[in-house]
Amino acid sequence: MSTPTFHAAVVRTPSGPDSIEIIDVPLTEPGAGEVAVAVAAAPVNPTDLGVAGGFFHEMGMIEQPSHTGLGWDFAGTVRAAGPGVDVAAGTRVAGVVLGFDRDFGTYAEQLVVPAADLAVVPEGLDLVSASTVPLSGLSAAQIVDQLGEAPTDGNQLLVTGAAGAIGANVAALAPDRGWQVTGLARASDEQFVRSLGADFVTSTGMGWDAVVDATPRQAWGLTLVRDSGTFVGVRPNIVPAAERGITVHTLMARSDASRLEQLLAYAASGRLPTRVHAVMPLDRAADAHRAMAEGGTRGRYVLKP
Repeated sequence: MSTPTFHAAVVRTPSGPDSIEIIDVPLTEPGAGEVAVAVAAAPVNPTDLGVAGGFFHEMGMIEQPSHTGLGWDFAGTVRAAGPGVDVAAGTRVAGVVLGFDRDFGTYAEQLVVPAADLAVVPEGLDLVSASTVPLSGLSAAQIVDQLGEAPTDGNQLLVTGAAGAIGANVAALAPDRGWQVTGLARASDEQFVRSLGADFVTSTGMGWDAVVDATPRQAWGLTLVRDSGTFVGVRPNIVPAAERGITVHTLMARSDASRLEQLLAYAASGRLPTRVHAVMPLDRAADAHRAMAEGGTRGRYVLKP
């Protein structure tokens, strides 16, 4: 009798989208504290392009001997629960699988993940939209935590890349901590950025109390931050040296199920944006990577196994 398998997207020798393969993976049952999830949707993130292109292999962050799994966040339904887990089959959930050096990811038909890392998807939020929340939403929430409460002597926050997934979520969440947000983006993004409750600019000068640089290349550095201000970057491999009394933070995303549940509720109510540009089948993961690499689109590419 053959062992049941499922499909997953991986790279063996990373060299860009053409190196993405769909392989058969043996189906495993969840152990203690784990849940098996039938994946309904997995968004493509910029990090996935870096994995498929070999960027993180070259940095020494990935040393998988056989293959490396793609995909970070997902939404789906519980297929089975392991010992000690009180989650019913069929429950709609979302979560994130973190780390670079791993042989599985969320570009897959099935996942076995710790139950403690999962959040229930609320009614009124479809699974494709829900899948876009975990990584970008948790990243934004943790950036806002790093910013902390806005100081009484200066609450002007600039978010660069404010029309992107992380930047838009920061713009939506930061006012909760007293920040007055201005989003920096292309002119065509003005309506969307203002819909988040933020002011809008296409260019700017120095002197901001705090800056969150959510652009992929994090090219701004500390130049826009006033003396003794705060800077948060999204690239852990690009950390500018502190100067002029500026506090420098960098994002290191982590799982937080209770926070994710709150963010999913925000998404269901429309408070947090969930923009989907296109839904594509898992076997077109390479095409989704190519399209995302071309840029120029707003909203996420989401893979549907």
